[in-house]
Amino acid sequence: MIKLFKTKHIFIISLTLIAMASCTQDQEISKEVQKSAVDNILLQPWTGPYGGVPAFDQMKVADVKDAMLKGMELNLDEIDAIANNPEPPTFENTIVEMERAGEELDRAMKYYGILSSNQSSPEFRDIQTELAPLFSEFRSKISQNEKLFQRIKAVYDASQTTPLEADQQRVVELIYKEFEMNGAELDKAKKERYAAINKELSSLYTEFSNHVLHDEENYVTYLTKAQLGGLSDGFVKSAAQIATDKGHEGKYAITNTRSSMDPFLTYSTERELRKQVWTNYYSRGDNGDEYDNNALIAEVLRLRRERVELLGYKNYAEWRLQNRMAKTPENAMNLMEAVWPAAIARVAEEVEDMQAVADKNGDDITIEPWDYRFYAEKVRKEKYNLDSDEVKQYLQLANLTDAMHYVAGRLFNYEFTPVPEGSVPVFHEDVNVWEVTDKTTGENIGLWYLDPYAREGKRSGAWATTYRSYSTFDGKKNVLASNNSNFVKPAPGEALLVSWDDATTFFHEFGHALHFFSSNVKYPTLDGGVRDYTEFQSQLLERWLSTDEVINNYLVHNKTGEAMPAALVAKIKKASTFNQGFSTTEYLASAIMDMKLHLADPANIDIDKFERETLAELNMPKELPMRHRTPQFGHVFSGEGYATAYYGYMWADVLTADAAEAFAEAPGGFYDQEMADKLVKYLFAPRNAMEPAEAYRLFMGRDAKIGALMRDRGFPVTGE
Repeated sequence: MIKLFKTKHIFIISLTLIAMASCTQDQEISKEVQKSAVDNILLQPWTGPYGGVPAFDQMKVADVKDAMLKGMELNLDEIDAIANNPEPPTFENTIVEMERAGEELDRAMKYYGILSSNQSSPEFRDIQTELAPLFSEFRSKISQNEKLFQRIKAVYDASQTTPLEADQQRVVELIYKEFEMNGAELDKAKKERYAAINKELSSLYTEFSNHVLHDEENYVTYLTKAQLGGLSDGFVKSAAQIATDKGHEGKYAITNTRSSMDPFLTYSTERELRKQVWTNYYSRGDNGDEYDNNALIAEVLRLRRERVELLGYKNYAEWRLQNRMAKTPENAMNLMEAVWPAAIARVAEEVEDMQAVADKNGDDITIEPWDYRFYAEKVRKEKYNLDSDEVKQYLQLANLTDAMHYVAGRLFNYEFTPVPEGSVPVFHEDVNVWEVTDKTTGENIGLWYLDPYAREGKRSGAWATTYRSYSTFDGKKNVLASNNSNFVKPAPGEALLVSWDDATTFFHEFGHALHFFSSNVKYPTLDGGVRDYTEFQSQLLERWLSTDEVINNYLVHNKTGEAMPAALVAKIKKASTFNQGFSTTEYLASAIMDMKLHLADPANIDIDKFERETLAELNMPKELPMRHRTPQFGHVFSGEGYATAYYGYMWADVLTADAAEAFAEAPGGFYDQEMADKLVKYLFAPRNAMEPAEAYRLFMGRDAKIGALMRDRGFPVTGE
């Protein structure tokens, strides 16, 4: 999952998926701004080595509000200067100045993102709730600035008859479309309503996120020593440490996060406890209390529909997808519906295999959702003689990190060197930093931050973000990129061992970081991306985990240091399509639900009922849930980053499977130099400087075909 900040003209997307920001109530805000100290550390230019780095060691929650208010004031002053420039509008005096504006706020938002996603606290959440509507007002102040838009439109109109240079033309078109999609051409009354809706939504997004985080922090299952059956020593030691940290010494804590839930459901022999842990996790935001998200989601859907209707669109999906690769909700649904029948058919086969194992073992049960992972693991052992825990012994996080750096060296010519301890400020002692350089020239590319462990106040999941993005229009800037995970921290002295799935996710998020580092764009706007395309690069990088070079050199046993045996490697590759029914169906159910919720009439919608009825219509297998049930679907309801865009992982995976086949067939395989050069040139370096479909055609010489995806998942291929 990729998280971005954008403040150069009209967006701010926070690490919690979105924090759309803005302010119009000048008198009220100006009073607050007077309290803001000019020397607020969150607003100050970054100093120190590597082109300047964030002062993470000096950030305080107490500085947040003043920094945000002052940052917005400064940004609005810059926007007003652009809008009121008496000179005729040009690319340089309008578009370039917009690209340059907002540096102070942009810096402050980086700290805000850390405090929101990596180090949240009740104190910060109160400030976050207070700021959310002000952020929205600020955003509307810019997106609805009539003078500003007329200058943008003048530059855009001129470029349609006298085209600019290719990258400048792309910037102008992206900015113009961005303003148009956000109501710049509405009349005064509609603009006011549009802004009011955004303000209300911003508060709802914050409330949604805080509800989910509350349920993650407060639903913890504590085990006794007699209830540890099936769990590995490493997991038990970690659970004991977490329980001790939470004031329950002598017990073992299963936290309400995926990284804790998933291994427990896979290995625990305590079926009733598996049910309890499963229920806690999939009931986040759906417990019928003050933190329940169902009514909140219904209101979000109503407001989103009303907002796009002001612009003349039938529904939110139609508005959102117009500038994505899919273009229309129908195209996105067609892809998902093409894969869905094969996915649920495979689930039926997987459940049949699991039930057979349960029956043979004398377990008097019918497979339920909290049994799926447990019995799937037994089937894996029986069918492929593959033990996930055995595989895990070769997957040490430190070695996987080295493996990712090796891949980056082979494909991108990068070298990763740990920075001297204390030379770069970090926001937590668990964060490590590497310098990234070009292996040939020694040129500094940037810094890579890694925050690997789960902790209280850190949101669940895995994500990548940037603290500074590459651009050259105003002096060359290097990249500060970060990967964030939620691995359960091992007990002192123990190696952190992860599952194959978690290792794949680790590579995936590193793919986003490489996308940031390889950027070769001039203007900040071009460093963004199209949602159903930007997951492609990271999904493709997952494929290097299973290459021989990585397996033979980095997947070594945590006790003996011996390389993974060839027989075990063969089993892993043979079982590569195992459980694809489960993984494809749980994901697709969420993606289809996202789209259907936004296509449905939101008036009087009952979210719980809609979810149940939609799943029934889809013939959703009862033995597994959606990967993200609606009340906890942060991708879609804690902001708008993935709203009607969760399908994008599948869209991107069509490209991924197709490109992976091309690498596999190349003379040098996945490390073929010609393919690697084209990968960087066409798929990574351009970022959003060209249409994604055109970039892919330049790489492959043709459009992608769905057949590779079906083959990759072991599903029947009925056509390309």
